[in-house]
Amino acid sequence: MNRPVVRLYAFLLLLFGLLVWKTSQWAVFDAEALQDNPKNRRPLILSQTIERGTIKTADGVTVAESSPVNAGNTPIYVRHYPQGSLFGHPVGYSFVEVGQSGIERAENDELTGERNEFSSIIDQLRDVPQAGDDVTLTIDAQAQQVATQALEQAQSVAGANGAGAVVAIEPSTGAVKVMASVPGYDPNAVENSGTFQQLNAEPDAPLVNRPTQSAYPPGSTMKVVTAAAALDSGEFTPDSVLSGRSPQLIGGVPLFNAGNEQFGDIDMTTALTNSVNTYFAQVGERLGTDTMVEYMRRFGFYSDPEVGLPGDEMRASGPQSSSGKLVTQGFDPGRVAIGQGGAEGQDLTTPLQMAEVAATVANDGVLMRPTFIQEITDPDGRTVEKLDPQEQSTVMSEQTAAELTEMMTNVTQEGTATGLTVGGTSFAGKTGTAEIDPETGENQPWFIAFAPADNPQVAVATTVERCTGCFGAEVAGPVATQVMESLLGG
Repeated sequence: MNRPVVRLYAFLLLLFGLLVWKTSQWAVFDAEALQDNPKNRRPLILSQTIERGTIKTADGVTVAESSPVNAGNTPIYVRHYPQGSLFGHPVGYSFVEVGQSGIERAENDELTGERNEFSSIIDQLRDVPQAGDDVTLTIDAQAQQVATQALEQAQSVAGANGAGAVVAIEPSTGAVKVMASVPGYDPNAVENSGTFQQLNAEPDAPLVNRPTQSAYPPGSTMKVVTAAAALDSGEFTPDSVLSGRSPQLIGGVPLFNAGNEQFGDIDMTTALTNSVNTYFAQVGERLGTDTMVEYMRRFGFYSDPEVGLPGDEMRASGPQSSSGKLVTQGFDPGRVAIGQGGAEGQDLTTPLQMAEVAATVANDGVLMRPTFIQEITDPDGRTVEKLDPQEQSTVMSEQTAAELTEMMTNVTQEGTATGLTVGGTSFAGKTGTAEIDPETGENQPWFIAFAPADNPQVAVATTVERCTGCFGAEVAGPVATQVMESLLGG
């Protein structure tokens, strides 16, 4: 055998194999990734010839539809958003020049009628034109309107910077009933790439969906997570007594109660009712980082929310380093336990995450996977998908959830949320006021809650960015209660 010829043959065979692999890489192996790439406009251009399915809310309001812009055998369809900015963030947009976002992007296959290969071949043989499925969302249009208006009103009253977020979830199913982000934007306007660039450059970031893309210090709403970890781990009970004096050394640094308010020896129920920082910081220290991280993970921290939005439009919650990396060690568990932290452990959470915290307590300790999809129907009116509640994790026992519900109900009846009402219905809640800049008095108010307390139908989280001298119960609380009243039919 001629060895040089064999070597040459082997070399040519290798080159041929590399050629086949490289030419097949994008067309075959990476085809799905290429098609899903936001910078790839080809699928969008092709989809213009398809009548994209409509998107409606749970109460029947059309929020996205397509219409032909030219006559002929092959019309071109263009997207329209009849409700303007009201649903701009969760629904998103779909235009050739600027791409897609939100539910429009996440549900693109359904909205364009993409089927499996067998169905596509059958449709071609029958000469059936491709048409998109219609999507019905879990979102309630009336409550979405109430949430947006309440946010805008809260900001004007508090002198905030014009930004905030509200998320409401049905605890037993994970159905997202409200996702409001202010400032908003009109998706009809972004069809023009120039307008899109202007919006993208604005300092108040109107294109950012704050419920899923923005993370903030949660303040005392984080005490609900800490209380759940403390009770469920068996380390504490609602009657466990610790000192509530102020200040106390936490992590070697003095920590004060709000207004340096003084408490004696108090139990956990009293501490949550009055939002006592020093009590829950001691709880965090005794639990330690491992237990705190375990329960944060159970609640969904440290990973993107499992809701139907594109991955790059979501953000994970949890303690973060100065470089923005999530950390599971090296942070101050006492301060993270009360929604604070240092440079190597600043606690930052999204509004959706905190809504999931409230919903989990409301649902007997079980976190349901959040979803926007109520129903999907094909062009013939047949249901191809419908709301199918899925458990994401069991966070705590039913007993722990019941104890925590009683404690959170105490907050609204005689604690920091006293004065807030939900149409006369008993409800559970927790206030939060994160100090952004103590020198100027800038705070970030929060409120998480669920109602009714004895038979929860809705859980909500709301926050308003940066207002001076404001507090959770005064600014964020009324927004949350209005949304709950709307969803409960009040």
